[in-house]
Amino acid sequence: MSDQAPAPGVDTTVPQVARIWNYWLGGKDNFPVDREIGDRILRMLPDVARLARASRLYLNRVVWFLAAEAGVRQFIDIGAGLPTVDNTHEVAQRAAPDSRIVYVDNDPMVLAHAKALLTSTPEGRTAYCHADLRDPERILEAAAETLDLGEPVALMLMGVLEFVPDDDEAYPIVRRLVDALTPGSYLAVCDGTNVVHGAESDRIVEVWNASGNAPLVLRTPEGIARFFEGLEILRPGVVPVTRWRPEHPSDDVDAYGAVGRKL
Repeated sequence: MSDQAPAPGVDTTVPQVARIWNYWLGGKDNFPVDREIGDRILRMLPDVARLARASRLYLNRVVWFLAAEAGVRQFIDIGAGLPTVDNTHEVAQRAAPDSRIVYVDNDPMVLAHAKALLTSTPEGRTAYCHADLRDPERILEAAAETLDLGEPVALMLMGVLEFVPDDDEAYPIVRRLVDALTPGSYLAVCDGTNVVHGAESDRIVEVWNASGNAPLVLRTPEGIARFFEGLEILRPGVVPVTRWRPEHPSDDVDAYGAVGRKL
């Protein structure tokens, strides 16, 4: 676990989303306050650890599909979190070495680690934008410095929309980002639900929101599908992430995902 001095701007007295997920994924970039809430949630619902791993594997499968099969060479990964094994750029550049990736996050600790760890292939490029999802104009402006927005882009919103609890804010943000992309671009989403564990998941949200962390909301599969209005949702549709083109079948988790193509 991380015992070194935190990066400037990092508050180690309040749990942070990226660090808790890092803990659940077996990483070391977290602090006692993160592990405390992480362990409390695991005691309430041990399946959360599997959800974290399943969500990561889903991201990997989506990126590989987009780069290797759909021919996408440009990615915007918003809410990227702390670097771990098989980051978006590593999977994309393994499939297509000339892939370009822009990571976006608003956590100072993610910023500090991203600068040190996110290296690119010689043919490709990676960049980092310190910004909040709620500032789509800033994100698009920064992305345009690395990507050609006149060519197809994959917009990755993995586990970040659940931290925009107001639907009147969340849906317009996604619409603004998608509207800025050319036809042939893709939207990939992973969002939390309570379909599998019901009241247990709802209680975890209450604990999470009382911890001082970023407020969290769970959406229905129908609510997640609304982010794809006007897009062609690819098979198998809006499904538990464990069902999105898996190599091996696995039990459902309370994270649903989908990939849509802009026509």
